[in-house]
Amino acid sequence: MEPNVRILVVDDEERIRKLVRMYLERNGFQVEEAEDGQQALEMAFANEYDLIVLDLMLPGMDGRKVCEEIRKKSDVPVIMLTAAGDESSRIHGFELGADDYVVKPFSPRELVMRVKALLKRTQPKHDAAHQEIAHVLSTHGLTINMDSRKVLVEGEEVSLTPKEYELLCYLVQRPDKVFSREELLRDVWNYQFFGDQRTVDTHVKRLREKLGRYSEKVAEMIVTVWGVGYKFEVRE
Repeated sequence: MEPNVRILVVDDEERIRKLVRMYLERNGFQVEEAEDGQQALEMAFANEYDLIVLDLMLPGMDGRKVCEEIRKKSDVPVIMLTAAGDESSRIHGFELGADDYVVKPFSPRELVMRVKALLKRTQPKHDAAHQEIAHVLSTHGLTINMDSRKVLVEGEEVSLTPKEYELLCYLVQRPDKVFSREELLRDVWNYQFFGDQRTVDTHVKRLREKLGRYSEKVAEMIVTVWGVGYKFEVRE
């Protein structure tokens, strides 16, 4: 893990903030705290964080609104904390750009594991070998630099959330192969979201919308296979 990783923990319960902070700091992370949505936004816009742990149920401005506002300016990875069984809130959170969910009551060790896994997937590589030779995927107006994690459509950079980026890379690297929603949840999300297959649909929709702002042709390369799932198909 890269040194000096900064994480913002947002929760209105001081006990939870302190617990999460203790476990994250034990693992070498720098941690700052916010107790409500407004403070979280101010801190997120004033500082550069590598990841935000965000409680869904905050007084005043709730976590969904905070996530929505953050996504207007930043693609920082976001892990949301939510009450058990609140499936509709999880789906809405994914629609607004959350990258992962941890259900309360949660194991602090599980949260640390999720944080590490998300950071591992989202932090660009800095070693000299990768700086000399970039791993690039390119096809018909779409270019993905796997090392800098930059996506270009017709030469214009597209701002994607970490999970949108991972989903795009997964499909592009396996052209014409059809993946079910269950397979995408398993392979892109790395674990099962039981009953949350709409998560995949939500991310595909957002991904198409973002790519489509620069090229409808590129957006249409993400193809829905009705009754099955999705594939990436290059159309001449």
